[in-house]
Amino acid sequence: MRHYDFAPLYRATVGFDQIADLMDRVLANDVSQPGYPPYNIEKTADDAYRISIAVAGFSNDDLTVEVKEGALLVSARKSENDEGRTYLHRGIATRAFERRFTLADHVRVTGASHENGMLHIDLVREMPEALKPRRIEIAKPQARQAVTKDVQDAETVN
Repeated sequence: MRHYDFAPLYRATVGFDQIADLMDRVLANDVSQPGYPPYNIEKTADDAYRISIAVAGFSNDDLTVEVKEGALLVSARKSENDEGRTYLHRGIATRAFERRFTLADHVRVTGASHENGMLHIDLVREMPEALKPRRIEIAKPQARQAVTKDVQDAETVN
């Protein structure tokens, strides 16, 4: 297992400790992600994303999409209703699965749709007003103004 020291990162940045924690979690996870079901993540706009998961053989009732603890959790449980069916070949996988996606701060799930064997989950990143860039006015020092006024008053008297 690899271990990286993020101390230099802490010296030059403020508030990026979550990134270091995320890197530690990713590097500590020795278990490889399963390839089932296949999925795509696409960027649909500057602050919009879509996750598409191939869920052939599952109905809307079999699928669950949840957001909890900063993660998007997609799972499926197929209720077996194969009574009276005899398969010569069964190539469509309908086994249960659970797929987890870690969401960044301020990413919100806006909706999900299921069509043509694909589950589409739409996400948007909404930056709060407090985090948007803003200009800070630089105030003039009060003591300097008082000294300047005293000098002007003294010149008027002389």
